[in-house]
Amino acid sequence: MQQPEPPGPTIVVFDIDGVLADVRHRLHHVERKPKDWASFFAAIGADSPLEVGVALARERAIAGHTIVYLTGRSESQREITVAWLSEYGLPEGRLVMRRDDDRRPARLYKPEALRRIGSQGTVIEVIDDDRTVVEVLRAAGWPVTHATWMTIEADEQQSLFAAQEIDGRT
Repeated sequence: MQQPEPPGPTIVVFDIDGVLADVRHRLHHVERKPKDWASFFAAIGADSPLEVGVALARERAIAGHTIVYLTGRSESQREITVAWLSEYGLPEGRLVMRRDDDRRPARLYKPEALRRIGSQGTVIEVIDDDRTVVEVLRAAGWPVTHATWMTIEADEQQSLFAAQEIDGRT
């Protein structure tokens, strides 16, 4: 017996930082105190693409899935983020960003955003690099692929974790 088609479009959700964009070159801005958030975000345009993630986004789009980019970046980075996605030829897709005043940890922000995204179709895959986010989403029943292709040193990992989970900034 054949499985019925899911209702609405099939959606694949991609995180940006650490999945599509290599943020290692700007982590030094948030490794010290006080953290230099202005410089950290000003350097978004200089992120290199992570080819594994970019290829995956292209494959999913070619397969006919709707692409949604769900990032912890705030609305104030929308213009530079859209330009970066375009510059590296990422598939067109909806860009979901947090409000500028939203500093919740990614593990709280992303499940709520995913519920809204899921109301518009069937989320068949979520691709994220944040271990804590991956664990929370899996526990809630979301189909998650853990992006592990951006390797970083332990101190850089802690800086990125703090930015996502403590500071609620990316």
